[in-house]
Amino acid sequence: MSQTRTMRLAVLAAGTTLLVVGCSASGSGDSKSRPAQSSAAPSASRPAADAAGAYKAIAANVPSAANSAPITAESDPNHLLGRPGQYTSKITFSDSRIKAADTEGLEPGDVALGGAVEVFANPADAQARAAYIQTVTKGMPALTEYDYVHGSTLIRVSHYLTPGQAGEYETAADKLP
Repeated sequence: MSQTRTMRLAVLAAGTTLLVVGCSASGSGDSKSRPAQSSAAPSASRPAADAAGAYKAIAANVPSAANSAPITAESDPNHLLGRPGQYTSKITFSDSRIKAADTEGLEPGDVALGGAVEVFANPADAQARAAYIQTVTKGMPALTEYDYVHGSTLIRVSHYLTPGQAGEYETAADKLP
């Protein structure tokens, strides 16, 4: 295994450990590096029915999104599905514009492969999760991501996409009910 690949895997493993260990903590903090953006006022939005429905609506507007996989309580690597204040449904997806060489060694369902849609009971929980993710990944470029909050839905998008490509997900999220 090349030294570069070994280093990349070590950084990803360390970051993943931080996310898994810390994901159950309440999300608060500064998310100025790449702020989660709310496309709708929290008080005016209704929760999306579920992550699968939100993903379907997003994928209709972003044709490179594919291979969606619903997360269950048993398969959730973060162990957050259904927990108080956490997402009520989640789906992961890939994006065909991301090069396979960039994601070598990642597990299926990793946000870096494309992204994830997480739906919460209320907009405040979605915003708190986005802020938490931004805080945890702020100093780790290999783990950064684009996060877009639309009401009670958080769309997480891989850092391997350009800002313009990731912005397509934000535009698609604006069309969610």
